[in-house]
Formats: sequence, C-alpha cells, structure tokens
Amino acid sequence: MPHFDVDVLIIGAGLSGVGAAARLRMDLPEKTFAILEGREAMGGTWDLFRYPGVRSDSDMYTLGYRFRPWKEQKAIADGPAILNYIRETAREYELDKEIRYGHKVKRAEWSSEDASWRVEVTVLSDDSPPRRGDAESETRVSQSVPVAEEDLTQSRKDAKEEKDGNNEIETIEFTCSFLYLCTGYYDYEKGYTPEWPGFEDYEGTVVHPQKWPEGLDYTGKRVVVIGSGATAVTLVPAMAETAEHVTMLQRSPTYVVSMPAEDKIANGLRAVLPAKAAYAVTRWKNVLRQMIFYQIAKKRPSWMKRLIAKGVETELGPEAAEQHFKPTYNPWDQRLCLVPDADLFKSIREGKASIITSQIDSFTAGGIRLANGEELEADIIVTATGLVLKIMAGLELVVDGATVDLSKVMAYKGMMYSDVPNLAQAFGYTNASWTLKCDLTAEYVCRLLKYMDRNGYTACVPRNSDPSVVPEPVIDFNSSYVLRALHELPSQGSKMPWRLHQNYAKDLSMLRFGRVNDGTMEFLK
Repeated sequence: MPHFDVDVLIIGAGLSGVGAAARLRMDLPEKTFAILEGREAMGGTWDLFRYPGVRSDSDMYTLGYRFRPWKEQKAIADGPAILNYIRETAREYELDKEIRYGHKVKRAEWSSEDASWRVEVTVLSDDSPPRRGDAESETRVSQSVPVAEEDLTQSRKDAKEEKDGNNEIETIEFTCSFLYLCTGYYDYEKGYTPEWPGFEDYEGTVVHPQKWPEGLDYTGKRVVVIGSGATAVTLVPAMAETAEHVTMLQRSPTYVVSMPAEDKIANGLRAVLPAKAAYAVTRWKNVLRQMIFYQIAKKRPSWMKRLIAKGVETELGPEAAEQHFKPTYNPWDQRLCLVPDADLFKSIREGKASIITSQIDSFTAGGIRLANGEELEADIIVTATGLVLKIMAGLELVVDGATVDLSKVMAYKGMMYSDVPNLAQAFGYTNASWTLKCDLTAEYVCRLLKYMDRNGYTACVPRNSDPSVVPEPVIDFNSSYVLRALHELPSQGSKMPWRLHQNYAKDLSMLRFGRVNDGTMEFLK
C-alpha cells in the first residue's frame, strides 16, 4: 500500500480547509502538509450547491478570512463569488499543489507509541469511469485552480484496489503528526427528505437542492418549494423570476430578516482607507452588530420578536406577518433567515410567489394535498427540507486500538475532543458567521504546534479531570436537523474550557491570547 507522510494532514478543501492551510503556510512555513478532498473540486459547500440563487446567509466581511479582505461590492454574496474567493485564496498561498482530489478518508488510527496518526484513504483509480458530475467539477477547477495531477497520479500508483460498482477503488495510507478536520457539519452525499404518504404517486419532477440537476428548466412552470429555512427563502425569489408561480409550503414559520445586499459603510470605507484597514473596521462593525443582536434576542426575546415582526409588516402587511412569519419559538432558538434587499418579500408583493403554512396530507399525481383538503398543483416540487448532520465526514477514529464513540467525548474549546490526541476540527458558530470561529481555530492550532515544537512535545491531548464538569448538548438549537442527530454528537461541558461560548470576543481572548498550557491540555514527549 502506498504511504505518504506529512506533519499536518488537513481533511477538506472547502472554506475552512483552505483557510486552515493558508494559516499554516503563513505561521508555520517549515511544516509539511497535505489537503485531502473527497470530491473532485475545492470549495466545499460553495461548489456542491448549484441551486438557483445560492448565496451566503452571512456577510462576507465576517464569512471571509481575517487575513484576506473581501473586495466585492456585495456583502451578501452569491455562491460563485464565494467559490472564486476560495480559489483565489488557494492560488495566492500556493495551496493548489497540496490538494489531493478524490481522496476520501475512511479511518484514522492514533498510535501513542509512534505519536502519529495513520489515515486510510480511498481514491478512484485512473482507469475508473468518471463519476457523475466529475467532468464538470474538473472543468470548473481548471478555470482558476488547476488540480495537481502529478501528485494525484503518484498517490494512486501501485495502490491496493477494490471494486465499487463500476469503479476501481484504491486504498492508500497517510501518516501525520497532527490531524486537522475541516469537513463541515453535514452529509455531502445526500440531504434530508421526510417520508410523505403517496410520495411515489407524484408524476412531476422532484428535486432536492443538494442534488440540483444541471439544466433543470422551470420557466413557466408551477413550482412548490417545501421548507422554510435559508435554502427555501433563497430559492423562492430566484425561481420566481421565470417560473409561472412559486409557492413556499412551510409546516411552520421561520424568523426572516431583510438587510441590504451591499454594505454602504464598508464600500465607503474602502474608498478612503487601504483595503486591509477598511476590511478590519467593517469586520469588527459586523461582529459587534451580530453579537449585540444575538444578546438582545436572548435577553429580551419578546422585544426582538416585535422588532422582526415590524420589519415583515412593513414589507407585506400585518395579516401576512401574523399568518406566515410568526414562529412559536424565540429568536435564535433556531437560526434566523436572511433575505438580501427583501427579495423574498418583493416576489410575494408582485404576485410571483406566495406562502402557505400547512401540513402535508399526501402527495398526489399532480401535486400535494394539504391537511385542510386543498390541493397544490405543481410541475416541479423542490424538497428544501434540510441537511443530514454528519461531522468528520463519517471518519472512523481509533486511539490506541479503541474506537472512539463521538457521543461519549467532550468538546474542548469547541475544536478538540477529550482523550483524542493531536486532532482538531474546524467548527463554526451557529449564531454568527462560520469562518469567524474557524479562523480562530486555525490560529490556535498553529500556536499549539509552535508550543509543542519549542518544548519538545510530540503529543497533546485534552483531559477532563474535573468531576464537577457536567456534559451538556453541544448545540443549543432546536432545529430539526440538529435534534435528529444530537444523540450522535459530542457533548460540551458545563465549565470552561469545555463550554462553548458562541461568542467571538470571548473566543478571541481564549484562543488568540489565552495560555496554551492551561492545565487541561496534557502534553507528552
């Protein structure tokens, strides 16, 4: 079996993986590393999702990297612009040659004796027929960030082969001193679709946003989008531009907030200040705004409800606001939905789109029958019904021969796990931009590695020796996709450093300036 050894092995070439690699390149240029990407293109979410209107639900001054200013006019950016930003970052920090595409991690085993991880990886052989979407993905990558084909081919040479349908699967091995997981939080292979009565009876087109078919023509078609989350509120106005009509069918309402797509203050600052200075000021402005908004929502939920409702009433009137935009839960018990320039509300006002709040009784040959007996006719039904939560991309972890049960470990500083050595995971905020926490994680990992090198340590492992620390759910959301997977996730603790802040300012103090040797992290030589 072919074998490759690096100091740091990064899993995932999405927004957080490219950011982690760039930080390593800046802070620890002497370290060797590789980035393993299971798909055939970089970009993660921003390459995977191709549905109409795909965009961020966070501003790019906080979703972007701290070290690389966002220079576009729009703060709420579309998917292609974000993907281009990731690719440009990879080019700027010469990460292209370090990425191995089509490399799926299956198993990682830690040896305390060797102080290293042994990672089992499967790749498609060069003789395998292309997978669906591979050709398009490779074309998209080659336009801006070329695949390091010589590295990819070398890593597959003489590898152990298995059969996977019509594909030849080869197994190779990497070893590393530190394993850095940047795999996101959901299953890339499939989204969540409930089991509806009569689903097989429907004769029209059904599509999930995560597997959007290329060339789907919805011009002049009657479309029903099932869901009320970020994907649904993005799809409806985008599809309404050319569809005959788009109906958003929601089981229950979600809080929806409008904000300008362009940040006038940011654009003004960029006109008078150097790019990095303007970016830093805008970033902190938006961080503080997010923190204040969240804290008010938690401390004064009734006031925040009224504020959000007033915004919807201004756009659609009090009746629509009461009927379709008044959730039963408090703001930030689930993530709020952001619509740039009130595009969703505009589509509804113009009659191009509508919202129905009701339960589904069953599917029919021509559409959906609701619980009240009404039938929605549809040529296309989009099931924007959520994600399947999946951390570590399903990787099997083994420490000194014992398989790690993730539901039994506790998250340390929101990035490492109790009794799991030399491993970190990039995991963003649920109440703010994902990259804010991932950036801090990357900085901390570099600080940690520098500390170990200076003191001659080969391993570090968080140990919970405090009996008063009580396990708690790691995510304090009641969203369906979270509740479905909560029993499989690690826990957080009732005290620091096991407790998650979900607060950028507190994490900044702890991760950028706090002690690395904090009495909880155990270091070994």
